[in-house]
Amino acid sequence: MTKEPNTLGDYLKARRGLVTPEQAGIPDLGTRRVPGLRREEVAMLAGLSADYYLRLERGRDRNPSVQVLESIARVLRLDDDHVAYLMTLVGDRKRRSPRRARTETVPPGVAKLVAGLPHPAFIEGRYFDVLVSNALAVALSPRLAVGRNQLKDMFLDPEEQAFHPNWQGSTECLIGNLRQSVGTDIDDPRFIELTGELSLASPRFRDLWARHDVKGQWGAPMQFDHPQVGEMTLNRERLAVGGTDLHLIVYHPDVGSEAADKLALLASAALPTVDSQPQRERSES
Repeated sequence: MTKEPNTLGDYLKARRGLVTPEQAGIPDLGTRRVPGLRREEVAMLAGLSADYYLRLERGRDRNPSVQVLESIARVLRLDDDHVAYLMTLVGDRKRRSPRRARTETVPPGVAKLVAGLPHPAFIEGRYFDVLVSNALAVALSPRLAVGRNQLKDMFLDPEEQAFHPNWQGSTECLIGNLRQSVGTDIDDPRFIELTGELSLASPRFRDLWARHDVKGQWGAPMQFDHPQVGEMTLNRERLAVGGTDLHLIVYHPDVGSEAADKLALLASAALPTVDSQPQRERSES
């Protein structure tokens, strides 16, 4: 029989490994066998018994109070996103039968909106699959074509890595976004397939996933190094599609910026070419 996943314990263990004794105000008196804080140190700083905290990490107590979680969060130096994620990990959940992968469908009106936008735009699914994109998005990056997955491309495609000058920071954000998006829904077949493949193929993914970082997804400037037009900075907006788990992503430049000129060049190159041969034939007849 498969054991129930110990998501709370795994998370606490990963996060305490990222807090140094100095950060916690504990004198470092010699060699430590484990990185970060020891269990008994977390318990002491949170005002808990060492035995109770051990039960939490080992999954023998899965429903601590909010006050206990807040005390632990303070010791582990968790920000608001990580605290919110921590609160979702408590409580017993009944075992469910194996799930089928669900199909993500873009509403037709939203697909038409994406096609008509004057900026690079696409619809991403829960696991960062590109479900719909416009021509300018593909001109910005061929990896934004329908059917691509941004996680796979970011971690496994050298061209995508070169496209992001701040690749290290971009991967950190993407993994934090993924963990927040998934929450405790870790038995989704698509999630299992995707994280399993990336864990085997990418050491960078394995290292970041083991940290249990959680990060909210907000609009922010993004730097790109395009093979045709060079470096540019575009603003990235991420907008929820009502009634779905989908999001509309739009990249837009500052008005009058060099990036706006470069994006205009890409837009002109992305326009469909009009075939004039039929017209010539008609004029000759």
